[in-house]
Amino acid sequence: MPDSESRKDTAPPETDAERRRRRAEFLRDLAEARELRNRVQPRRAKAARLRHAMRMRTFRW
Repeated sequence: MPDSESRKDTAPPETDAERRRRRAEFLRDLAEARELRNRVQPRRAKAARLRHAMRMRTFRW
């Protein structure tokens, strides 16, 4: 696909600041989606919390 390669070459390289900004935005969106899911499905969220707590209790350091 020469077309996609030519577009990649013309785009300026992404800076660290841009990458960090995009990553921070993605993590914010992910956290927001998780909160929404927990509000919509409280029983499933509680079960997930309990599973996570059990996993952490049985984890060996």
